[in-house]
Amino acid sequence: MVTLFVTGGAGFIGSAVIRYLIEHTDWHVINIDKLTYAANLDALGSARENERCHLAQVDICDPLALQTLFAKYQPNAVMHLAAESHVDRSISGPADFIASNIVGTYTLLEASRHYWQALVDSERTAFRFHHVSTDEVYGDLLPEAPAFTETTPYAPSSPYSASKASSDHLVRAWHRTYDLPVVVTNCSNNYGPWQHQEKLIPLMISQALAGKPLPVYGNGQQRRDWLYVEDHARALHCVLTSGRVGETYNIGGSNEHANIDVVNEICRLLDELAPRNSGSYTEQIAFVTDRPGHDLRYAIDHQKITHELGWRPQESFSSGLRKTVEWALNQHKPLQRDVN
Repeated sequence: MVTLFVTGGAGFIGSAVIRYLIEHTDWHVINIDKLTYAANLDALGSARENERCHLAQVDICDPLALQTLFAKYQPNAVMHLAAESHVDRSISGPADFIASNIVGTYTLLEASRHYWQALVDSERTAFRFHHVSTDEVYGDLLPEAPAFTETTPYAPSSPYSASKASSDHLVRAWHRTYDLPVVVTNCSNNYGPWQHQEKLIPLMISQALAGKPLPVYGNGQQRRDWLYVEDHARALHCVLTSGRVGETYNIGGSNEHANIDVVNEICRLLDELAPRNSGSYTEQIAFVTDRPGHDLRYAIDHQKITHELGWRPQESFSSGLRKTVEWALNQHKPLQRDVN
């Protein structure tokens, strides 16, 4: 019976992973989460009450608490998703990102290493430390440049992406120096149900329904590759179980769109599913001063995970965004009203 530690399991991606694992495997999952502002235990759905899912409210920067968890549950693997992740917050307050993303990763690596080194040979061989990261560590791309691959040099632009790049380097160093069996994944922009409303897509939906401006940075031409969160959860399970030790796998949605086009599509869906009294939600779009150091374009080449492990995204951006908007409308019915 597999026992898996998932750090940040009450977050947006972590909760999707736990929902997937409880539904599709017989694994025991230990959800290690500090329960910060971005956590939402409701996002776990029925997995929250499942006997194979256990919550440990622990800060990954606390080495003694981690040591206690390893001794109690004796996991077969660690999937590390816990991170501060909002770029705007990293610009106004980078200290939390340094603490969580760098110091937290170091502390978790050390706890994992000491636990792993004490295992018997067969268990040591089977153990995995799966570090979940972002495409933002690669910096940005020119409009016609090829998509990021696993060998693209790192060039982070924000305190957030710099802290994630640092954590990636730590994980690879622990593999090379100590032989800790690691795998690393770098994903594109996730979206879907239960995402925190500070992120672009849920922010636009909630602002639109409340009759407020839809703030779009600069000219809105920043391009991102969008990955439906449930596709990402499938990919993470695939890499953890079948990925090669020491390897990195990029996970993308094959859905590259400019931010303004994403906002316009959200407005089109809302016009169809929850129309205003008159006019379109696009009338609420408001262009605002661009973010400092804003990356122009991200794009993921996911050929490696597709060719080696057989994973590919199942949701198109059209189908995934419609599901996301429909879910948000169901969740936010009290906010819906006619907007003149």
